[in-house]
Amino acid sequence: MKYVILVGDGMCDYPIAELGNKTPLEAARTPNMDFLACNGKLGLARTIPDRMSPASDVANLAIFGYDPKVYYSGRGPLEAVNLGVNLEPEDVAFRCNLITVSDDKLIDYSAGHISTKEAGVLIKFLDEKLGSSEVRFYPGVSYRHLAVIKNKALKARCIPPHDITGREFKKCLPGGMDAQFLISLMQQATKLLSGHEINQIRLDLKENPANMIWLWGQGKKPNLPSFKEKYGITGSVISAVDLIKGIGRLAGLEVINVQGATGYYDTNYKGKAESAVDSLKNKDLAYVHVEAPDEASHNGDLQQKLLAIERFDQLVVGTILEALKEKQDFRILLMPDHATPLSLRTHTADSVCFALYGRGIQAAGAEGFNEQQAKKSGIFLENAHLLMDRLIREKEI
Repeated sequence: MKYVILVGDGMCDYPIAELGNKTPLEAARTPNMDFLACNGKLGLARTIPDRMSPASDVANLAIFGYDPKVYYSGRGPLEAVNLGVNLEPEDVAFRCNLITVSDDKLIDYSAGHISTKEAGVLIKFLDEKLGSSEVRFYPGVSYRHLAVIKNKALKARCIPPHDITGREFKKCLPGGMDAQFLISLMQQATKLLSGHEINQIRLDLKENPANMIWLWGQGKKPNLPSFKEKYGITGSVISAVDLIKGIGRLAGLEVINVQGATGYYDTNYKGKAESAVDSLKNKDLAYVHVEAPDEASHNGDLQQKLLAIERFDQLVVGTILEALKEKQDFRILLMPDHATPLSLRTHTADSVCFALYGRGIQAAGAEGFNEQQAKKSGIFLENAHLLMDRLIREKEI
């Protein structure tokens, strides 16, 4: 038996007047996702438990089958796993965004989706200037990086930068017992970055400079039981995002890096799908994650969100369905990890639609893959981490 999990990050949304009060999932052309919904089981699932932040780490832990209330550790340490950064017990890992600020406002949570090459130079520069036995910086992909701080800064309240785009960032700086240490570090980095040659060039080219860092998503070294222990199967993970890869590595799954997988609008959709199909030759499961719809929502870009959803449908879902159509023994789980409404430009804790399709799953009469059809189905799963059991152990919803 083969299993495929297809995650379109942030696809769920609210009705939009410009779309005739339809959501992007309702308005976009999605014949392959609709096929899964119409010929399988469609429902709603809660990926964000009560009183937990509607963050990607929480939601994807749930989709992977791990109860976030039990296993949540913070985003930073999960990304550290994929970057090969070994955390000591006293280490606290933070996600470190390169951002753009201007006139006391956070203008861009991604510094114009800065290239990995430019960002790597800047993060290494910060590590040379600010790194010590207490603080280290590690380069990641594009604007997404890591800071590790020893023995402090766990007791701080930090807000994700994509939640405060366009707002006065000084009102949103870290709070709590260890906040001043973090704020001082961010201020020192701002002074260094503002004068760096790369940012001067970006300004000359009218591109958003990476003139500040933003620290958030902190936590200590995580521990997960392996996928093999939980389910007795092998698998692979395909994503451009360190967070998803980190969860996969912790779970003992193989991480497959796909050329051209950028985590943005221009990602290699088809390459991800083809890599998943290839991995299923010797693995039982493939987890495919695409970030683009979420990025479009954070940017408030309706047209790019529609395009990202349609490309995901055609190039990821369609490619995998075509490859599996002659096989009998497979099951597919399709879902977003969380909602990212364009009107809010950030994540919400709303339940998300999911579709289960494949061997032993009876069609339940849905008319398409979207939020409204999922609500009409009458199927609701309070704890999304149980979906993996439904997929692999073939339990009833």
